[in-house]
Amino acid sequence: MARVVIDPVTRIEGHLRIEAEVEGHQVKDAWSSGTMFRGIELILRGRDPREAWIWAQRICGVCTTVHALASVRSVEDALGIEIPENARLVRNIIAATQNVQDHIIHFYHLHALDWVDVTAAVKADPAKTSQLAQSISEWPLSSTTYFKGIQDRIKTLVSSGQLSLFSSGDWGHPAYQLPPEANLMAVAHYIEALDLQREFVRIQAVLGGKNPHPQTYLVGGMASTIDANEPGATVNPERIDLMRQLVKNARAFVQQVYLPDVLAIAGFYRDWFNHGEGLGNFMAYGDYSSAGVKDASNFFIPRGIILGRDLSKVHPVDVSNVTEYVTHSWYEYSGGDQVGKHPAQGETKPKYSGPKPPYEYLKTDEKYSWLKSPRYDNKPMEVGPLARVLVAYASGRPQVKQSVDAVLQKLNLPPTALFSTMGRIAARALEADIMIGQLEGWIDQLHHNMASGNVRIHNGEKWNPDTWPKSCQGFGFHEAPRGSLGHWIEIENKKIVNYQAVVPSTWNAGPRDPQGQRGAYEAALQGTPISDPERPLEILRTVHSFDPCLACAVHVVNANGQRYGARPSPYSGIAFAPSMG
Repeated sequence: MARVVIDPVTRIEGHLRIEAEVEGHQVKDAWSSGTMFRGIELILRGRDPREAWIWAQRICGVCTTVHALASVRSVEDALGIEIPENARLVRNIIAATQNVQDHIIHFYHLHALDWVDVTAAVKADPAKTSQLAQSISEWPLSSTTYFKGIQDRIKTLVSSGQLSLFSSGDWGHPAYQLPPEANLMAVAHYIEALDLQREFVRIQAVLGGKNPHPQTYLVGGMASTIDANEPGATVNPERIDLMRQLVKNARAFVQQVYLPDVLAIAGFYRDWFNHGEGLGNFMAYGDYSSAGVKDASNFFIPRGIILGRDLSKVHPVDVSNVTEYVTHSWYEYSGGDQVGKHPAQGETKPKYSGPKPPYEYLKTDEKYSWLKSPRYDNKPMEVGPLARVLVAYASGRPQVKQSVDAVLQKLNLPPTALFSTMGRIAARALEADIMIGQLEGWIDQLHHNMASGNVRIHNGEKWNPDTWPKSCQGFGFHEAPRGSLGHWIEIENKKIVNYQAVVPSTWNAGPRDPQGQRGAYEAALQGTPISDPERPLEILRTVHSFDPCLACAVHVVNANGQRYGARPSPYSGIAFAPSMG
């Protein structure tokens, strides 16, 4: 039985190591390890709760605003603060923009090259590529001349031997199945997506002051200004028009490029609807309220849990059932490492006990990751776009059900096909389309409020710490692009005494628990076909389908600058760009 190591996994945020046992060209077992420590929770202790979001969003350099939002919500929950409608709308717009942009980046720039052979595009017939593109979409950039220009650029790179951002790829791998024309079309759209996502995220810069790390969050609302007659206001008629145009452009791209490309690739890789199924348990905290965040019944994204792949029933979510284990994590708990702790009583006490680098393999029967093992009611859960789409689908949400059924009908597949690697990819594209439609409505509501003189955007009633209780606890949540995000805060004598963040990639990438239950990555890799153990491209396909963000789940270095556990690997993945961490 061969042991395959991918370290680091590239085209993700952060530092992830995958070890897998391969027998008969199939993964028999797998282990997921976050190889660097995160200590943001420790940094927050002793600070003013009102500034927690500033530090918390530094958990990640990509998923920035999601941590700011969960953090301010945790403080607002602890202090019993309701925010004005305009603050809710602005937060929804910023968050939904992050969602759509992140999904576009994930598909084209982080995941597509697991399916697309860039060098094969030089063999394509541009005229046939044009026919293919026009057969699946009305996107205007589909002429023979256009694709010939893209192909010439690729040929120049290939002939030079310097593939730039496409270097270090496993081109020519037998697992690639797209014809040359589809490869050329995908590379062209990869380049177009670079421009689209850069422009679209300007919405965050408008409402947040900058991107990444928006600066306008406040406990109690937002620091944005709304004034129909002030050119310098955050929200004015000119800015409304700009946001509408950016949403319009992005919607055209999602509907005429992103979704058709996903369907085209899915058509060539139908067997990947049979791989990567994983746990079968899915959870979504829900989000995007039409009123306050206390009542989940008004969420645009519904809250719920699906167990055992049963789409006939959606179970309620009670966050008091969330626990984290450190049995196989490089931490220790007071009371022993076999006991799970609710995040409100969570501890961040690092204790590295793994092998000293350089090393060949992890001690997977002991502790082997800087990620903890979150569980809901002692069950492992998959979170993310697939979980959200399945919960909404099973809840009977008409918009989601219609979109999902339309895609399944085009592919001639049952709903159970979504429990797969390709299902996660399809769910992201569907969610991007659904969310961008909702964005237009929120911008219209914000415009209506401004025009009618409703400009209140912050509730300062409890801004003064002298009005706070001596001690309180709060929970802040958000459905981040990668899944259910939770921040738990404990405040005492006006200061933070404990802070814990349980992020989507911790749910998905965490190690085994005391019962030996695998996390979502580890479970999804079971049975993955491997055509070449020396180049395990297929493992990356399933891992990348989750869009890992290990910077959220772990951090970079300890206080002394020491690196834990990271080492070069004989196989470094299919890299075209360095990790963004």
